[in-house]
Amino acid sequence: MTASRRPFGLALAAAFAAGSIFATSVAPAGPVPAPTAFAAETGKTPGLRGTLPVPALWAAWKARFVASEGRVIDDANGGVSHSEGQGYGMLLAVAADDRETFRTLWNWTRAHLSLRKDGLAAWRWRADRKPHVDDPNNASDGDILIAWALMEAGEAWNDAAATAAARRIARAVFAANVVPTRFGPTLLPGATGFGAGARKDGPVVNPSYWVFPALARLAEVTPDLDWRGVAASGEKLLAEARFGPANLPAEWVSIAGAVRPADGFPATFGYNAVRVPLHLAWGESGRRERLAPFMARWSGEAEPRATMAVVDLASGRDAEPLIDPGYRAVAAVVACALEGRRFPDDLRGADTDHYYPTTLRALAMVAVNQRYPTCW
Repeated sequence: MTASRRPFGLALAAAFAAGSIFATSVAPAGPVPAPTAFAAETGKTPGLRGTLPVPALWAAWKARFVASEGRVIDDANGGVSHSEGQGYGMLLAVAADDRETFRTLWNWTRAHLSLRKDGLAAWRWRADRKPHVDDPNNASDGDILIAWALMEAGEAWNDAAATAAARRIARAVFAANVVPTRFGPTLLPGATGFGAGARKDGPVVNPSYWVFPALARLAEVTPDLDWRGVAASGEKLLAEARFGPANLPAEWVSIAGAVRPADGFPATFGYNAVRVPLHLAWGESGRRERLAPFMARWSGEAEPRATMAVVDLASGRDAEPLIDPGYRAVAAVVACALEGRRFPDDLRGADTDHYYPTTLRALAMVAVNQRYPTCW
């Protein structure tokens, strides 16, 4: 369970040129797109198969980040593998309609991470350690991504075993990681270490672990579980977890009493939290008021700022630039959802950055192509 997505030991270069994040390589805003209807509106969520619009990016992603045995390598974080990466890889394999790679990824995940008796995955695997798994805790975002990918695979390829595995994991996540709070059924980051009895400021949550489009899908495969309540708790949390002049959520948040940044973690909007607007825009929760603070931060022209940055929430100032272009793809999804802006041409290629920003860019492409196709 990682506390942050630090720049993985690599020194970051200076910020990109000052100005609006949407100032270059973006077509003028058009009519705000009507998002593709999700399950709440139609009873059926559109599937992911074939939604990655740049096949060459998938080929490059596989070549750089997937070992032959099916391990996704976080190349800028010591070469570790984690449940999140396996889940992302499996999702992108479905989006690229690559069943063979999906099977390889899932087989490695089952063999090397699915070690817990409750059916969830250990969150991290280290090549340089023996045993390779030195922390058996799970990461609920990773398990949710894996379950989502399996459900998509089951539907895409008529694979009953994948659907059954998705159902088992979804039930295990709900049993181990969802607890009642004043927000409703609330998602804890891990099965241990984050609850009210584990920390003085517990429960502690991570807003980026609410993968809203996945929750809608899990509600279909396990309709007896209150995944809509889980999604609603995340929306309520995000309405309160807006801190400092930037009005942005923290990476780690205490919900014991008044919502505040959790003890022992930097009070920043950073590598984890940058996923929040992607999840909001991609899911059923992409309403204007929820996305507006992100849009205001990334498109403001009142003062020069880095293209994307970790934000110190106390001061509202950029603390560290996020220079890899993949991070800007998240802002492009928000601009699409709110203003109908075309996905930038310079983010449509098959070039790769490090694992995490490249993955965010591929996911952003899928989200736009699936949810807001007129922006593509």
